[in-house]
Amino acid sequence: MRSSILRRNQQLLRSYDASTRRNLTTGSPKTSQPPFQICQACSRKLLQPPSQRKPQRRFQSSSASDEAIKSNPIPQTHYEFFPKTLPQGPPPSGPFHIDTRELRREFLQLQAVAHPDRHPHNLKTRAEATSARINEAYKTLQNPLLRAQYLLSLRGIDVAEDETAKVEDPELLMEVLDTREEIENAKEEEDLEGMKRVNEERIERSEAVLDKAFKRDDLVAAKGEAVRLRYWVNIKESLDAWERGKPVVLVH
Repeated sequence: MRSSILRRNQQLLRSYDASTRRNLTTGSPKTSQPPFQICQACSRKLLQPPSQRKPQRRFQSSSASDEAIKSNPIPQTHYEFFPKTLPQGPPPSGPFHIDTRELRREFLQLQAVAHPDRHPHNLKTRAEATSARINEAYKTLQNPLLRAQYLLSLRGIDVAEDETAKVEDPELLMEVLDTREEIENAKEEEDLEGMKRVNEERIERSEAVLDKAFKRDDLVAAKGEAVRLRYWVNIKESLDAWERGKPVVLVH
C-alpha cells in the first residue's frame, strides 16, 4: 500500500510538470493546477503503517462519578465506605477509635460523587441508594455509642434495642441517679459546666475500654461497656437539653 501511494504521487507530479511545460511552450498565460496537493506532514502520516498511527479521541459519555456508581461494588459494612480513613476495617483488625475529622472529610468527598443530581436518570435510583447508605454509615461511625452497638450487631449481639441490656452495678446506678438529681436541681446553665466536664471524662473512659475490648475481641466486655456508655450518652443529652424546671428523664 505504501509503494502504491508513492507511485501515484509521482505520477501526479509528472502530469503536473508536463502540463506546466506545455503551457509555457504555447505561451498560455495561465498554468494548470495539480488535481490535489498533499503536504509533507500529511504524506508522512498516510505512509505510516496503521499500527503506528495515533487513535482518534472519542467522546466519553460517562463522567467519573457515573463510572464510580456503575462499577464499584456495594460495600457490605459501614467501614468499607471509608477506605482512606479506615483502611484496616472494623475491629479486631482495625481500632475502635476513629479520627472523626478525617471521617467527615472522606464523607463529604463521597457524597460529592454519589449525589443523585450528578447522575443521569438511569443511574439516579442507584445513586440515591448509595447516598443514603453513605449517610447511614457516617452517622453510625462518627458516634462512639452507635459505632459500638453496630460492631456488636455485626457479631449477632443487639444492645441497641434490647431493653434488658442493663448494667447490674449498684455503684453505677447510684451515680446515675445522683447525676439526675443534680441536673434537676440546677438553677442556671452555668451550674451544669462541672457536670458536663465530668461526664465527658466518663465517655472518654468508656471509649478507651471499648477500644481495648474490641481489640481483644472480647465481646462480653464490649457489650457491658456499650451498655454503660449508653448511660453516659443519655446524661450528656439531658445536660445539653437542660431547661429550668424541666424534669430529667434518663433512659436506661
